[in-house]
Amino acid sequence: MRGAVLPLEYAEDLDPLLDRIGDAACVLLGEASHGTHEYYAWRAAITRRLIAERGFSFVAVEGDWPDCRRVGRSVTLAPGGARDPRTVLDAFERWPTWMWANEETVRFCRWLREHNADLPPDERAGFYGLDVYSLWESLRAVVDHLADHRPEYLETALEAYRCFEPHGEDPRSYGWNTALVPDGCTEEILALLTRLRRPVSHGDSRDPDEELDVRQNAEVAAGAERYYRAMIGGGPESWNVRDVHMADTLDRLMDFHTHGGQGGKAVVWAHNTHVGDARATDMAEAGMVNLGQLARERLGRDRVVAVGFAGGPGEVVAAPRWGDPMEVMAVPPPKHGSLEEVLARSELHRGLFVVPPERDMPGFLTGSLGQRAIGVVYDPDRDRRQYVPTTLADRYDALCWFRNTTAIEPLHMEAARRGELETMPTGV
Repeated sequence: MRGAVLPLEYAEDLDPLLDRIGDAACVLLGEASHGTHEYYAWRAAITRRLIAERGFSFVAVEGDWPDCRRVGRSVTLAPGGARDPRTVLDAFERWPTWMWANEETVRFCRWLREHNADLPPDERAGFYGLDVYSLWESLRAVVDHLADHRPEYLETALEAYRCFEPHGEDPRSYGWNTALVPDGCTEEILALLTRLRRPVSHGDSRDPDEELDVRQNAEVAAGAERYYRAMIGGGPESWNVRDVHMADTLDRLMDFHTHGGQGGKAVVWAHNTHVGDARATDMAEAGMVNLGQLARERLGRDRVVAVGFAGGPGEVVAAPRWGDPMEVMAVPPPKHGSLEEVLARSELHRGLFVVPPERDMPGFLTGSLGQRAIGVVYDPDRDRRQYVPTTLADRYDALCWFRNTTAIEPLHMEAARRGELETMPTGV
């Protein structure tokens, strides 16, 4: 173990990881919880180096498209964007707000804005959301855009909006309704997408950023509609709808950031359950795919680097039940036989593991060990149930380890019990 782990104390200690990343076009950075300071801080440290030294084009996070677009406008100094990213992040309202409305994200986004200020607009690194949840807000954004810029499509968008309107922005209501009327609003959404997917002709004067925004909001509405229908049926389908949507969004963003024949380069921030290849866990046996697997399949294994995160005991911000106010909770020591227990033998406070190219590896890289996965919902008394069987060398290309963990710093307490239906695995 001592020879397999590298120290992780300073930004320059990330050099071996950047060597491993090399010319990769997509770097997926995980987290073992949505409420741990060390995961957010070191994920940001890696990303700063990728943007500043390797010219990565954008950061895409496990967050809502409309909220993150407002953050993106701030960090790229777009006209009308907030001068301080904190203002936008503090306005996040959908539960769980602490995932992105926290001091760690503020510090990174302020750095990104400062970095971008010295660059021409077409070279500034963006910030986007990959997730599927913002159905109603995305539909409203489409209607507003078409009313101002493409009125010939407005009636199609209004038909889609009117189809969802009786459900009062309640995903549970829409999901149950589709159990009685299986097609739901599918026809209206497909009509909208068909129109908005038409390519922009050469010489078109429309703003590419605005066209990306309206197209993606329509894609979110379509993905959310499929997601809510799938939730009622149970099983892996809803999880797969969500991760395929995130993978499709990532593809669109990489294409959008292609300039002069040079492809866009992406950094992704999401939970380990999305980032690590599902085929190296028990998720595959349950019929689930995820973003990490799809990225490797679509882009090629040599163009994608997945970095997992793991930690020992300490603190985490989470909620005891779906929609409940956030709490700072105690994280107990890892269970016997888990990956975290094995990693604790390294005797380092923080460590970096880079999976070697040769197949003759230490047993903890090639054997199946449970890795802790804490979601937005967490019960420390049931921690033993929070472990995903993992073959580390196949799930990730590298792993960051923290012996002790501390809680993130939320910007504000929850304003209301607002949120979406829970998905598998529980709360991540």
